[in-house]
Amino acid sequence: MGVTARGTQPDPPGGALHGCAKGAVAPVTMQGYIPVMSDVPCVRCGQTRQRIAAPPFRNVLGDRIYDSICQTCWEEWLQHQTAVINHYALDLRDPRARDFLTTQTETFLFGEPPA
Repeated sequence: MGVTARGTQPDPPGGALHGCAKGAVAPVTMQGYIPVMSDVPCVRCGQTRQRIAAPPFRNVLGDRIYDSICQTCWEEWLQHQTAVINHYALDLRDPRARDFLTTQTETFLFGEPPA
């Protein structure tokens, strides 16, 4: 059994913790072991940095962001997004406001509005 800050957790089948030796310490959540975060070559900043945890949307744009934007740039967008919503007084219940924000997202992260 591996020992963690939350107590003792059983080792997964095969005794390995994502490539760790049997009995190694690994962070855990209520759902189980946390997967190792991978790096992504970010198209916005040009650096290879930590990938965001999951696609932010359940669509093609979400997959594109997940595959090509780093956590740092995503966090910058989230701060900028708040400023955009407040500046334009966007009501996100309005489909036109959501479309506008989507366009702003693509422009901020990828440098070009959608075609």
